Parts: sequence; C-alpha cells; structure tokens
Amino acid sequence: MSMMTTKDGTEIFYKDWGKGQPILFSHGWPLSADAWDAQMVFFGNNGYRVIAHDRRSHGRSSQTWDGNHMDQYADDLAELIEKLDLKDLIMIGHSTGGGEVTHYLGRHGTKRVAKVVLVGAVPPLMVKTDKNPGGLSLAVFDGIRKGTLENRSQFYKDLVTPFYSYNRDGAKLSEGIRDSFWMQGMMGGLKGQLDCIHEFSEVDYTDDLKKIDKPTLIIHGDDDQIVPIGASALESSKIVEGSVLKVYQGAPHGLAQTHTDRFNKDVLDFLKA
Repeated sequence: MSMMTTKDGTEIFYKDWGKGQPILFSHGWPLSADAWDAQMVFFGNNGYRVIAHDRRSHGRSSQTWDGNHMDQYADDLAELIEKLDLKDLIMIGHSTGGGEVTHYLGRHGTKRVAKVVLVGAVPPLMVKTDKNPGGLSLAVFDGIRKGTLENRSQFYKDLVTPFYSYNRDGAKLSEGIRDSFWMQGMMGGLKGQLDCIHEFSEVDYTDDLKKIDKPTLIIHGDDDQIVPIGASALESSKIVEGSVLKVYQGAPHGLAQTHTDRFNKDVLDFLKA
C-alpha cells in the first residue's frame, strides 16, 4: 500500500499487489479501493499484478476542495499509470469508475491498454436529456446530493438496499456488506463526494466510448437500481465497436459482491481469450 503525490499536490492512495500482467481497478461512488478486495485476491492468485487506488476525496486519498471532476480523475489515473509504468494494462471500472476508465481512454489514449472491462458503468450518460430520453431525471441526483449533504451517514446506510437489491423478494441483507459500504463511504471527504455526483450523472462519455479501440467487456445487471441498464450498458455496447455485453439476470448494481464467483470467472475468461 502506497501514496502517490500528483502534480497539484494531492496524495492518492493505492494498493499494488502481485506480479504479472497488470490489472487496474477503478471503484464506484462513494467507495474506495477496498470495494475490489475480493477481485484483487482472486486475480492476484491467478497470476496478475493487481492495482487499485482511492479516487481523490475518496477513501484514504487527500480530501480536496478543488479538482473533484472527471478530467482530473482521469489525469490522476494517468499519473499513477505512468508512475508505475504500466503497460499491456487491463482496466476495470465499476459505476463511476467505469466513467473514470472511459474518460481516461478518451483523454489519454489506449497505447498502454490491452483490454477494458466496464461493470455497472455510468457511460454514456445517466441524466435524462432531450437526446437521452432513457436517462434518469435530474431530480434523482438532486435527491442524492440532498441526502449526502444533510446526513450522509444515514444516506449511505440506506443506499446499500437498492445498491445490492436487498429490497427484492427473497433477498437477505448482509450486515457485513452494509458495514463495509458505510465505512468506505464515511472515509471520504464530503465536498469531493458531493462534487462527484455531477461527474457520474451529468457528464456525457459518448465521445470517450467512441475512442475505445481495445477488446471491451461490458457487464451489467438487469435489476440495477442505481445505473439502469437501458441508458447505460445497452447503449455503451452499441458505441464501443466489437464490445461484448454480458447481462446478469436479476443482478444488482453491486454485482461484483453479490455474484462474485460468476463475475470473476467471466472476467478471467475474457482476459485469457
């Protein structure tokens, strides 16, 4: 576990485990690198070097007032990739992390990258507009801002329910997953987490998706209550030429935790193909 200081003086926390072809994981909002622990151990044990960072203002990274936007997130990622001199890189992004990976590829190019995996990812655009009628109303994201600002501790505890579809018939709430989600969220900085809501909801990643020229796997649950599949994965898979779309029936937004074995196997098969 290490810290990297960016050009603007921000400290970015990251884990770097194992040896082999590198996999870089980007986490969702409001989480941290810890959200990927099960995947890091699995892929590390399968001969890969696994790296995951805490986005600025998340987890153990600096809680910055400025720079909590996708251009800077992508630039931070580029600095980490260059610092570690990662080549033949596999990039995996969940939710907001999928936007971060996509924007990195659109902004910094694909020369260091071998393959891409987008999981429950926000691209191309989450908010409803005239050109994106399948998106969610801006009022939904204003509600997230309100809940985060007024009582983020309770909001994060409550967010676990739709995040993992614990409100569905037969679902059983995992107190451990809820505790981990809450702890990761509360480690981050409130200002940065509030700023990030705009980045995962109102940023259009369409042009970034068009620039992806590496093999891409898109995984999404059709019961994703956070990033509905219609305006996200189903659209992204049309934009990224040659991409492979895997839809998990009944799976929630946090499917890497609820469908861990299936997810890990599908990604491993894709990497070895």
